[in-house]
Amino acid sequence: MARRPDLVGLTVLAMLSVRASHPYELHRFIVDTHKDYVTGLPRSLYHAVERLAGEELIVPVETSREGRRPERTVYEITDEGRRELATRLRALLENPGAERRTFTAAVSLMGVLPVPDVLRALRSRAASIEGSLVSMNAHLKALKDSGLPDVLMIELDYERALSESELAWLGKLVARLESGELDWPSTVRRELLDEVLGEP
Repeated sequence: MARRPDLVGLTVLAMLSVRASHPYELHRFIVDTHKDYVTGLPRSLYHAVERLAGEELIVPVETSREGRRPERTVYEITDEGRRELATRLRALLENPGAERRTFTAAVSLMGVLPVPDVLRALRSRAASIEGSLVSMNAHLKALKDSGLPDVLMIELDYERALSESELAWLGKLVARLESGELDWPSTVRRELLDEVLGEP
């Protein structure tokens, strides 16, 4: 069985690629921006930070304490962490075999990649879906020609409808990226994270 993607770890890497932060800030950002695919907070977040630090994908850079609050350790992403983030995120954007929740997470984080990388990944995904639709349509036609009643193929028709809908959405997204309507300056700006966290 394939290992499920670490969406919490991916989110931590994506956020730390924008700016160094401590886990409490990361938690606030996840909640405030409704990254609902991240579950099990705050425990899952702290486990992810610990795991990523153990893999040397992130490193602690500063520890501070304000008043009676607990000590807070600020982490930053390493060069290896940036490479791992780009590799994982591109794979999730490209692969239509993953569950939809995983793709939703990848789309929500794609702003940390350069636009050309995102375009390549989305075009690759669209091509895979087009290929799947050709096979699915041929399979459905063969089943129908064999005399199988429509009611016994309804789940295949549902899957086809979902794939057609995603393909149409991908086409619109790629067009928005190509036209510059949806753009970012190669990565999401640090100011965006500051704004969401309400910091100057």
